[in-house]
Amino acid sequence: MYHTIILIGNLGRDPELRYIPSGQAVTTLNVASNRNYKGSDGEMVKETIWFRVSVWGKQAETVSQYLHKGSKVLVEGRLQPDPASGGPRLWTDKEGNTRASFEVTASTVRFLSSKGEGGGMGEDGEMPAGGEEEIPF
Repeated sequence: MYHTIILIGNLGRDPELRYIPSGQAVTTLNVASNRNYKGSDGEMVKETIWFRVSVWGKQAETVSQYLHKGSKVLVEGRLQPDPASGGPRLWTDKEGNTRASFEVTASTVRFLSSKGEGGGMGEDGEMPAGGEEEIPF
């Protein structure tokens, strides 16, 4: 069996690079993917899904070096289920609401922003998905 997920979105914050005890690099990205559609009332609806993406090895160092908040990326990888539930990672926010986090282990990260683009803005000139305060993790 095999599964893959392909995401296109914008980074909600700068990449976070760290090294595990074995010395291997891992970078965490928070990627917002937007979908626009017309609701049943005829109004445009903007839906945003956040993904927490882990990038490993040399690619993790490269991603950390060249990407920043607002950068547009294409991520290919696999969903990483919560070991306890087998689904998205569930957590409770500050207000006591249950939230879900979709976690992805990247096999490939492609940079879609040209040099100088993506300085915190989405393709429409707005902050991706309403800004950093909406990032669920």
